[in-house]
Amino acid sequence: MTLKIDRQAYYWPALFGFAILFFANFVANPIFVSHDNWRPVLLGAAPFIITTWAQTVPIMSGNGDLDLSVGPLAGLVNAIAAVTLPSLGLTDPFSMITIALGIGVASGLLNGFLVTIVRVQPIIATLGTFLTYQGLTLEVLPTAGGSAPPWMRVISGESFGVPGIVWVFVIIAVLWWLLGKTAYRRNLLAVGGDIRAAYTAGVNVTAVRIVAFVIAGVLASVTGLVFTATLGSADPTVGAPYILTSIAGVALGGVAFSGGRGGLLGAAAGGALLFLIENLFSLAQVSIYYIQIAYGSILLAALALNSITDRIRRRKAAAALV
Repeated sequence: MTLKIDRQAYYWPALFGFAILFFANFVANPIFVSHDNWRPVLLGAAPFIITTWAQTVPIMSGNGDLDLSVGPLAGLVNAIAAVTLPSLGLTDPFSMITIALGIGVASGLLNGFLVTIVRVQPIIATLGTFLTYQGLTLEVLPTAGGSAPPWMRVISGESFGVPGIVWVFVIIAVLWWLLGKTAYRRNLLAVGGDIRAAYTAGVNVTAVRIVAFVIAGVLASVTGLVFTATLGSADPTVGAPYILTSIAGVALGGVAFSGGRGGLLGAAAGGALLFLIENLFSLAQVSIYYIQIAYGSILLAALALNSITDRIRRRKAAAALV
C-alpha cells in the first residue's frame, strides 16, 4: 500500500513556512531545539495553535462565520478556573474540566443562536460576546491572581516522558479525526462551499453552523485551562491578544475564509508560524509594538493571498465544467 500525497493540498504553503521559521529560530538560538526546551516551547505555542483551531471550524462553514470571542472566552475560563472554582471547593479534574467545557458549549450555542436563528452578522454577534466575556473576566478578577490546582501540572509538566501539552494536542486531533469519520465534516465543507446547494441536498445548515460555533467555544475553553496550567494563576488580559492571532493563523494556514476548504493541520501550522515569528522577534529584542504591526501586516498579506488563491481555484473549477 502506497501513501498518496496531495501536492495541491491547501496546507503545503503553511507547512513550508513553518519549516523555514523553525530553522530560523534554531539558527538564532540553537537551544530552541534542545530537549529541555521543548516543554516551554510547546506551552508557549499551544494558545496560538488551539485558538486558531477554534477559529478555523466556524470559518470553514463559510457565510462570513467567525468567532471574535475565542480569546476573551479563554481568558474568562482562565479566571474562573483559578479563582471562582477554587473558592467553591471545586478543584478536582472532573469538576473543573466539565465546567470549563460546559462554558464553552454554552458560549458556542449562544453565538450559533445569534448568528443562525436571530440572523445577526457573525462579526457583530461575536463582538458582543467578546465584550461581555471581557467584562465578566474583569468582574471575576480585576487584577492578576488566583492559583492553579496541583493536578494541572499534568498539562504544564511531563507525562510518561512527554510534555503534557502534547497529550492535549493528541486528544483534540483524535477527536477531530473521529468527527471526520462522521457526516459532519463533509456537511461542514458542503455548507461552506455552497450553502444553497447544501440545503437543497438535505443538509441541516443551521445545525452544522451552530455545532461549528460550539466546537469553537469548547476549544477556547481548553485554551483557558492551558492558560491556567501554564501561568499557575489567572490574568484578566491574557486572552485578548489571541483574537487577532487566531484569525491570522487561519489565513496563514490556507483555510478559505469563504468556507469549503481547510482543516486543523493547516490551522496548526498557521498558529505555530505566528508563535515562531513572535519568538524570533523576542530573541531579536524587538518591541512588542512592532510585533503587533507585524501581525497586522501578516494578516493583511495572508488574507490577500487567500483571496487570490480562492479566485484561481474557482476559475479552474469553472473551466473544468466547460
